[in-house]
Amino acid sequence: MPPEVALHLQDDELLDVLTKTGEKTGVSKPRGLVHRDGDYHRAVHVWIYAESTKELLLQRRADCKDSWPGLWDISSAGHISAGDSSLLTARRELHEELGISLPNDAFELIFVFLQECVINDGKFINNEYNDVYLVTTLSPIPQEAFILQEAEVSSVKYIFWADYKSLLANGDEEYVPYDVSGQYSLLFDVIEQRYKNDIESRSLDLQKMLNRYALIHLDAELNGLSDADKEALSLIIKASMVIEEIFYEQVWYGNLMLRDWLKEQAFASDFDKFKWMYYSINKSPWSCIDDNKAFLTTADSAIKLLEKSTRPAPGWKGLEYKVAFPLTKPPGANFYPPDMDKMEFETWMANLTESEQKAATGFFSVLKRNDESYFDWTASIKALDAIRHSVLTQSSKSHDLFVVPYSQEYGEFLTKAAELLHRAAERTDSSSLKKLLKTKADAFLSNDYYESDVAWMELDSKLDVTIGPYETYEDGIFGYKATFEAFIGIRDDVATSQVKLFGEHLQLLQQNLPLDDIYKTGDVVAAPIRVIKLIYNAGDVKGPQTVAFNLPNDERIVNERGTSMVMLKNISLAKFNHILQPIANICINKEQKEYIDFESFFTHTICHECCHGIGPQIIYLPSGQKSTVRLELQELHSALEEAKADIVGLWALRFLITQKLLPRYLLRSMYVSFLAGCFRSVRFGLEEAHGKGQALQFNWLYDKEAFILHSDGTFSVDFEKVEAAVEDLSREILTIQARGDKASAKSLLQGYAKMTQPLSSALEKLERVQVPVDIAPTFGVLDLL
Repeated sequence: MPPEVALHLQDDELLDVLTKTGEKTGVSKPRGLVHRDGDYHRAVHVWIYAESTKELLLQRRADCKDSWPGLWDISSAGHISAGDSSLLTARRELHEELGISLPNDAFELIFVFLQECVINDGKFINNEYNDVYLVTTLSPIPQEAFILQEAEVSSVKYIFWADYKSLLANGDEEYVPYDVSGQYSLLFDVIEQRYKNDIESRSLDLQKMLNRYALIHLDAELNGLSDADKEALSLIIKASMVIEEIFYEQVWYGNLMLRDWLKEQAFASDFDKFKWMYYSINKSPWSCIDDNKAFLTTADSAIKLLEKSTRPAPGWKGLEYKVAFPLTKPPGANFYPPDMDKMEFETWMANLTESEQKAATGFFSVLKRNDESYFDWTASIKALDAIRHSVLTQSSKSHDLFVVPYSQEYGEFLTKAAELLHRAAERTDSSSLKKLLKTKADAFLSNDYYESDVAWMELDSKLDVTIGPYETYEDGIFGYKATFEAFIGIRDDVATSQVKLFGEHLQLLQQNLPLDDIYKTGDVVAAPIRVIKLIYNAGDVKGPQTVAFNLPNDERIVNERGTSMVMLKNISLAKFNHILQPIANICINKEQKEYIDFESFFTHTICHECCHGIGPQIIYLPSGQKSTVRLELQELHSALEEAKADIVGLWALRFLITQKLLPRYLLRSMYVSFLAGCFRSVRFGLEEAHGKGQALQFNWLYDKEAFILHSDGTFSVDFEKVEAAVEDLSREILTIQARGDKASAKSLLQGYAKMTQPLSSALEKLERVQVPVDIAPTFGVLDLL
């Protein structure tokens, strides 16, 4: 038995002492002293709900318990021991007390409840933060399947949830009291709302959500490709489909199972069809353009059967449960244990060597817990019983985290994708594409992406391929971990030659940035720009579709070689026609509508991507320590970097115009097109990096009176004030990045990256006339497979 389990079973188990607001103090004390002194601490509540009978499982507390002896209570509950994690504690308590062993995806954290009470004549003070979990089974668990822990539980029973709520409301003395008129009513609210028979209204809501996307079809026009490249293309697309599987897994640990379930059920009804369609756009149960609000519930989720999660019972095939997911999207996606917080990570990091810290914060690794396997649901009941009753006294580091490289975590997928890319490399007659495909395949297996990223930057092929782990938006805790994606297109040679201007003048822009000279880096390598017609994408391309990307994100390569940019011209044109132009017709003052044009929109997009490659990257802290903007700003980096690329892009366009490198007629149209684009991006939601960054810029410029709201609800640009406002915000963001000043970044985002009345009014107007928020492409190239 793991020593940490033994420590938990001892009478004097240590608990982390918390502040009154729930933060760890760094002090731990024996449980008895915690309750004697009234210290704040943490525990878990686990409720089991049977869908078919609408009943909750209750346990009768053992008569020897020091609190509420002999009363009916939660299905399972227990303290979180010092250093332990919440979810693992929930799993452990369930199998210790009831003999039920379930994996992570059975547990849905529905709320956190603070219980403050004094009982036993003042001898037991309970100031406890409780993480309340819900486990949803299809039917009740037979009595014969339980293994009750005698020291904790005397019996169990099921009760209709509304009857139980009524008993609590009436203060029945046989039940542990909970205030169902207060926060604990959330348990019953979730159950009641989730199982309302309201399919018609939910279907209508999903239809409205789907209507926010304009469906476009991208035909597979393969003109200019050699026969060899066409053969390679088929294999590359198949490799991209494998990459797609990895991304689903990266978003959330139950995502692949939920996807397959929804797809299988898609033809059962119109409601099921809408669920599948909207899920397919978001690639998760959370809506990208609604601040990642869940549009499904666990009641809609996949059903999973476990035959060995309990003791066998006659005539019972095993425990069937719904794969659970939280209403709030997990900020750490599936890169970290679902119950890991920043403090745990940073405490663990402090004990690592420099190379270990680099691996932990690197792009291409996930974090796991050493003790995940100790309560694996596949373990035999006999083994679980041995853990439950054995006591060891040796000490151990509790619940240590450890690093797993992508090549190991996604090894099965990456091996298959690598094999397909190697076969594609054998087919193509382009030497640079051959090199890219070979090095990328090798990177999938070695976890070293440096050579393949350099090969991607040097790609000179009609068939343009981007595939691998790049963007870090899904990592909402630190912004460290990269998601897999793929973009495949045909290079537009004419357009590519036209945009070389920006790459050739990147050094000039770097030297003239509105930033103190002490913060300016040295030489900047010109960013090669490739304009393509997208024919297929996969992986991290959910929700709003990107019109361009600037890669790689590895600061080593950015510092040594700069970046490369890919523009998706057919996606840009589709967005302009289907979204930006209709937005401008509604939100831009009639006197300035003439300035809205595709050239300005596309040119600023180019400049935005170029500006990712300039400004601070490698920085030096006041202590003299070398670092990067990404590491210092952590979860704030993505939103601020998107805002920087946008606003510095506007500054850069004006600078290039004053240098007579761009036509002067763009000057006004770029500002007005940008204004219209603000409303487009903010509709993605303020939890998304682009939307948050855009809100910051709009509110800053509106606050400086560079954007004007008219009495008819339309907006215009004050051309006399906008240049100074753009330059001031550019300087503010660049300086924050150069200093690695997270506190100032947080203050800036809190002050400006929010939904203000002018923004809200514009978005309400767009919703009333049902202007699409974004496009949802389908790909004709799949017909080739």
